[in-house]
Amino acid sequence: MTHATPITQSPDSPDPTRIDDVLTVVAERRLEFEEKRHIPRDVIDVFKRAGLYRASTPKRFGGDPLPPARFLSLIERISAVDGSAGWVASFGSSLVYLAALPLETQAELYADGPDVVFAGGLFPVQTAERVEGGYRVRGRWKFASGCPGADVLGVGIKAGEDATGRPLTAVLRPGQVRIADNWNVVGLRGTGSHDLVVDGAVVPEEWTFVRGGEPTVDEPLYRYPTVPYAAQVLAVVGLGVARAALDQAIAAGGRASYTGAPRPADRATYRIAVGQAEAQLRSARAFFYEATEETWETVVAGGPATARQTGLLRLAAAHLAKTSFEVVRAAYQLGGIAAIADDSPMQRYLRDASVVPQHAFLQEGMYDGAGAVLMGVQPFPGFL
Repeated sequence: MTHATPITQSPDSPDPTRIDDVLTVVAERRLEFEEKRHIPRDVIDVFKRAGLYRASTPKRFGGDPLPPARFLSLIERISAVDGSAGWVASFGSSLVYLAALPLETQAELYADGPDVVFAGGLFPVQTAERVEGGYRVRGRWKFASGCPGADVLGVGIKAGEDATGRPLTAVLRPGQVRIADNWNVVGLRGTGSHDLVVDGAVVPEEWTFVRGGEPTVDEPLYRYPTVPYAAQVLAVVGLGVARAALDQAIAAGGRASYTGAPRPADRATYRIAVGQAEAQLRSARAFFYEATEETWETVVAGGPATARQTGLLRLAAAHLAKTSFEVVRAAYQLGGIAAIADDSPMQRYLRDASVVPQHAFLQEGMYDGAGAVLMGVQPFPGFL
């Protein structure tokens, strides 16, 4: 049982029956994802058919760009079944970055259709050599989630500074990139977040962009703050995992104890812990979607998101990631000795949820940045 935002069909929404197909396939193959340490391409194709990888493609190029809250709720549902699948599906949002490419480049990118999978290993930023018409790119980049199933890949480069001082992202085809198979981690094992290696590929200037840079597409989704959105799609993975873990703890209330002690549901301490966790999770979730909807209303009306709205998006995302992990940890402890078994989903929930707040976008420093914005002082560089 989950408590995600209901998904209703609309002209710009993925087919609900195909989302059900995604959930079925993910449930059947989630152990395979952990074993292989990536989501296989045939599963990525299921995600594509459900519309997840056209959810941030501009309408002018055949996409069905979804309002952020609608896309986030889809990722929440998938993550409640498997965190790694939700994490990789969440990058269906990442084409908002590529909206900063020249329109002619985007037309070429989407020439074969709007269902394009983009994965990026943007850090550490590597110095690129300027050559005629572009850049010669060399180096190694970390944490390229979903790279085994990507159609295009991005890496962070520096070749002088643009007006903002921010690095460029160079877009390459898979044949120009080597994936270094080194994703050996405690949680979210199925995300395939390997290193990317490039050895001298030349990337034309028109295939580079500044992440979060000014979009060349004038549609509402591309006025929504891009870096906060990138944090949100990851934070909501933790939410889905936490919902699954807490639902399991609730369902386990009627089980018999190994020691003959009262059932969990008959113990006040168990009931109190469940009630507190439910309140924590629902409160963080409500704040998260409230901030999303408020900002979306602003950009749909034609205005830019305010600094306060951007700060609240980042705050809500970091707070959701932190709270979700706390809820999963509480559910794991409620699971008792049974939770430590390899065949218990509870230990997988704990491992997966522990990774989410470790992401640079979701660490506790975001509270500092948000607090600065709320009090009218300058936040740390890159927060807004």
